[in-house]
Amino acid sequence: MINVLMIEDDTEFAQILSEYLESFNIKVTSFDDPYLGLSAGVKNFDLVILDLTLPGIDGLEVCKEIRQKYDVPIIISSARSDISDKVVGLSLGADDYLPKPYDPKEMYARIMSLIRRYKKSHEVVEEVSDSLFKIDEKRHEVYFNNETLTLTPAEYEILTYLIKQHSFSVSREQLVYNCKSLKDKDSKSLDVIIGRLRTKIGDSSKSPRHIFSVRGIGYKLLG
Repeated sequence: MINVLMIEDDTEFAQILSEYLESFNIKVTSFDDPYLGLSAGVKNFDLVILDLTLPGIDGLEVCKEIRQKYDVPIIISSARSDISDKVVGLSLGADDYLPKPYDPKEMYARIMSLIRRYKKSHEVVEEVSDSLFKIDEKRHEVYFNNETLTLTPAEYEILTYLIKQHSFSVSREQLVYNCKSLKDKDSKSLDVIIGRLRTKIGDSSKSPRHIFSVRGIGYKLLG
């Protein structure tokens, strides 16, 4: 279930949207008082829907406070049509701005899109729990023995693909196809990259410990 915090002073509108989203397994906890909303444990929610016209405080200030303290997707939902509100809201850290009135279907679509984006950008991949190799896709980094490797884009793509296929043989064609940064799509370029990767992890083509050549196929990674 997706948990959404909604800060909205139009309680009737909040009820309608909440009931619609509930049918998609999205639970909405709504507050018409922004101060209560802020004290509701923002970090425990997957997403925030925020109105701008609120009692006691402008919604843009609420947006600013949430973004400074929490890493959570924010959708501004407002009847205020001034383009400056949209520009300021997005500059303060909102991820989306949906002007009222709107079809609840559109809000649902935007919620799901944002959730997917955040999940992907915050995903840290560790394919094997005891592996020496770890990938942090958010930072676009690979760690070997808990040390960050300095990699070119092509080296990063090749190595991450090998890590994700840990202990399985991967064909040369697969590696070339999945390396978008490889400008020269031939086997010699791949060999050069593999050679550089071996050097960076202290491996050897003659007595490898991690990157193995598989005759007639390609490579596989162990460790």
